[in-house]
Amino acid sequence: MSADRTVGTARTVRTVLGDVAPESLGICDAHDHLFLTSPQLPGQELDSVTSADQELAAFREAGGESLIQWTPYGMGRHAGDLPSLSRTTGVHVVAATGLHQAAHYTPELLDRLRAEGLADLFVRELTEGIADTGARAGLTKVAGGFHGLDTHARWTMEAASEAHHATGAPIAVHLELGTGALDVLDLLCGKLDVPPGKVILGHLNRSPDLAIHHQAAEAGAYLAFDGPSRAHHATDWRMPEAVQTLTEAGFADQLLLGGDTTTSGARATNGGPGLPYLLRGVRPRLELAVGKDVVERMLTVNPGRAFAVEWA
Repeated sequence: MSADRTVGTARTVRTVLGDVAPESLGICDAHDHLFLTSPQLPGQELDSVTSADQELAAFREAGGESLIQWTPYGMGRHAGDLPSLSRTTGVHVVAATGLHQAAHYTPELLDRLRAEGLADLFVRELTEGIADTGARAGLTKVAGGFHGLDTHARWTMEAASEAHHATGAPIAVHLELGTGALDVLDLLCGKLDVPPGKVILGHLNRSPDLAIHHQAAEAGAYLAFDGPSRAHHATDWRMPEAVQTLTEAGFADQLLLGGDTTTSGARATNGGPGLPYLLRGVRPRLELAVGKDVVERMLTVNPGRAFAVEWA
């Protein structure tokens, strides 16, 4: 799997092995995690390279060809291991910079990032690389709060917008329980001048408010339906209705699908749904609602467009 690290005027997706053409992504899990650690998930850390390799290989066997890892700065990204995992499995991997909610970090770390400059960190990881790993990030991931944006969220989103204006990088947003989508768009697009087509709203399936979905899509953002099979969220059983409604309204080109595996117990290799479930469980169910062509577009063309950038 070759990649071109030369940056030109063409739109490319920045993988951990270099920049590739959007159509090279193939079938893409647009939001997932090979690695993730947080004090909010004690005992469920995704920190095993061997397990990540097995899970990614299982995804490849199911037909997956690329994966966007939304794990941001300070949450155990294993950026140095991502290139080798990508090579051995044959799956394109896109890494993230960015910052999650404050609860995932120590106050000391956040103070240091404020002093050093958060936007500078994001730009450096997008353009030069993540530490000394040789891998560059291809997106900035930030997070909102439950039905609102606190000071921390606004700080991170302002830094993400600066990084976008400096590099062109897309901004992926964790919506807490699927809420706050319009607040996020008002800040990022209305006040910080980020084009809505460079904003990816995650977890909308967790709050199946079809009117909000329609407004967010009408604004021009990408809508990610991710985190399937979570028993404590309205996901699998509400996703087809939301996707069908948005498709019938003409927004099929703005829809993305992801698995968002965040705990070791959820891995397919540990008996959970894991990465393959997106293709073996979610895809055929959505095909019943909107047809194979639409779902194929959601898994291939749409991610290529959402994560492609004319890198500055």
